[in-house]
Amino acid sequence: MGKIKLGIMGFGEIGRNLYNMCLEDDKIEVVAISDIGRPEILHYLLNALTPNGKQTQLEHNYLVSPNGKARLLNASLPGQVPWDAFDVDFVVDATGKFSSRAEMEKHLQAGAKRVMISFLPEDEIDRIVVMGVNEQTINANDKLISPGSATTNATAIMLKLMDENFGLEYANFTAIHEYTADQPLRDIAGSDFRRSRSAAENIIPNISPTVRWLPTIIPDMKGKVEGMALNVPISSGSLLDLNTFLRKKDISVADVDAAVMRAAAEKPGIIQFMEDPIVSSDVSGNRHSVVYDQQATMKSKGQIVKTMSWYHKASCFTQRIKDIMVAYDNLDKKGQVK
Repeated sequence: MGKIKLGIMGFGEIGRNLYNMCLEDDKIEVVAISDIGRPEILHYLLNALTPNGKQTQLEHNYLVSPNGKARLLNASLPGQVPWDAFDVDFVVDATGKFSSRAEMEKHLQAGAKRVMISFLPEDEIDRIVVMGVNEQTINANDKLISPGSATTNATAIMLKLMDENFGLEYANFTAIHEYTADQPLRDIAGSDFRRSRSAAENIIPNISPTVRWLPTIIPDMKGKVEGMALNVPISSGSLLDLNTFLRKKDISVADVDAAVMRAAAEKPGIIQFMEDPIVSSDVSGNRHSVVYDQQATMKSKGQIVKTMSWYHKASCFTQRIKDIMVAYDNLDKKGQVK
């Protein structure tokens, strides 16, 4: 009935943001962090991320903060960290590398009670949770969990909103996405032709795994949605360009605005209605899954509506990971009370 004890594997951008967000309240205590980096460099990068100065000190192999002590461990594969030694409730695998059910189960075998990856899975797992869409489906028996992706969150939220208000026949989207850590800064031979090109110099078309998993999150979307991604040479801020063909006729831009405004009031931490003429860097640090760009909505003469929604992956997605952990903890506590 106390704090959630969290173990983090992979102390990159998502891992460091998650650690910092857990310092904000007393619901979660980070007790162990696994990464192949040197502790001094991990601490240095953590402080570089923190705008308000140093919150955490490095003492031997521990990160020490007012929230507690987190042991730094050197491990590169699931199953190598004895999570049971730290009585870990949740492991968040933020490496971006291990997305199969078999790999996630190795964390359970090493003593974790639940495992959440910070990306979409490779195959079927217990639950993909998108806050604001299907969090009501979570089950206390879920052990292997994914929060989707930042793009998946924004897309699922907007599709659900448009479908519930206007009836959705089909949709397509383009996720205009900031470059990612696994892209090269200069051209270098990789496993994929286009992703072998420089992230700093090109707009790079990419597949979007969101399409595959949307029907798992919203069953009514099966066969209705197609999409792709464009990785662009910016470091912060992404944009969902969503085109929806709707059943309801005579829809105006004002109708769409009103529907989003209602949803934003119902889900204040998830959806933000933005009237200002913002650009990508303006959403840096924004924790909303959807920042609806009111000035960008367009309506065709028929039944097609284009909406544009901004999001900052590192901030909004990390916040959703934290929200999901708290949701499962609340579910467990309700079961204990009964």
